[in-house]
Amino acid sequence: MPEIKEKPKAGKPKGRRKSAGPPRQAGRLMKEGRAGAVKLEGGKLVCEQIRAIVNASIPVVAHLGMTPQSVNTLGGFKVQGKTAEAARKLLEDAKEEAGACALVMECVPAKLAALVTKTLHIPTIGIGAGAGCDGQVLVYQDMLGMFMDYQPKFVRKFAEVGKTMQDAFVTYRNEIQAGNFPAEEHSFAISDEVMAQLEQEAQA
Repeated sequence: MPEIKEKPKAGKPKGRRKSAGPPRQAGRLMKEGRAGAVKLEGGKLVCEQIRAIVNASIPVVAHLGMTPQSVNTLGGFKVQGKTAEAARKLLEDAKEEAGACALVMECVPAKLAALVTKTLHIPTIGIGAGAGCDGQVLVYQDMLGMFMDYQPKFVRKFAEVGKTMQDAFVTYRNEIQAGNFPAEEHSFAISDEVMAQLEQEAQA
């Protein structure tokens, strides 16, 4: 399925979920970030916040599985829902979407993500969750090869923009060091008369 291309989703700031005003925070993200929805990580623990935000007429996208803002409590960037207990919890959390308009599943076994998709009435978007989701998303720096230090298993590079950028930076540096850039065509001119006058005044 093609990626859903709407306005960007703004993630709720880490460490601010227990604030007394989730709708106000979400509204600010919508206004200042010009987003089409806010994305909130977590399952049942954030249902109250999701409902409050939705009741304020702000669309919410839920996020389950490997949730980046909670990566330290999950033991690192690891697949989520591999055991029977963990899979049941993810499925239960998904059923408690609390009015979310869509669900992102990240680093979830493909068959489990497909089951969640069949169970829900809202669209699912997968990132490392197999082809059974309703839509797919990738971080553009990953898919364009801009991040070269580490490549998650679920990433496919559709271009090597990172290598092209790296080569360009090296060439840029070399051209500066060789005195070839900036050249005359990249510089702005000033009349010799004006310069002569300025140099004379500077020496006075």
